[in-house]
Amino acid sequence: MQELQLKLKEARVDELEIVTQLAKQIWNKHYVPIIGQQQVDYMVSRMYSPESLRKQLVEKHHRFFLITFNGKDILGFISTHEEKGDEWFLNKFYILQERAAKGLGTQAFKKLIELIQPRKLTLTVNRQNYKSINFYFKNNFKIDCVADFDIGDGYVMNDFVMTWVRSDLS
Repeated sequence: MQELQLKLKEARVDELEIVTQLAKQIWNKHYVPIIGQQQVDYMVSRMYSPESLRKQLVEKHHRFFLITFNGKDILGFISTHEEKGDEWFLNKFYILQERAAKGLGTQAFKKLIELIQPRKLTLTVNRQNYKSINFYFKNNFKIDCVADFDIGDGYVMNDFVMTWVRSDLS
């Protein structure tokens, strides 16, 4: 079997429009059945506008990675930031739905771990997002707690907080 040529390319400010377009496509396919079109529209406009992404990158020091395949196809994106020391937060991890469930997410996750070398990685995931929850379980995340986050305009994110801890630590 041919080895897949998946890479993470750190995104520059001038590439954030790619993230905006991917987010619109991914969120509208994946999240509408989970949280509804109105909340998807609200969250995409709030979190994925070019201005918001630029602020996340420049002011909040989030690192954005484009997930590329065979050097040209962009399949998704990841955003993360260091919280303290070697503890990181995984803000965003999205792959185009038509390319998901083929092992690409696990490859991208492993490449991210190689790049940032975290001891611990934390994330939040919607409690009804079963595909993603199962993906995280498969990649050794555990549920820490249940949390609800008020995101404004009457919308609430009903999430699990999940953590991954490097297993090779002694």
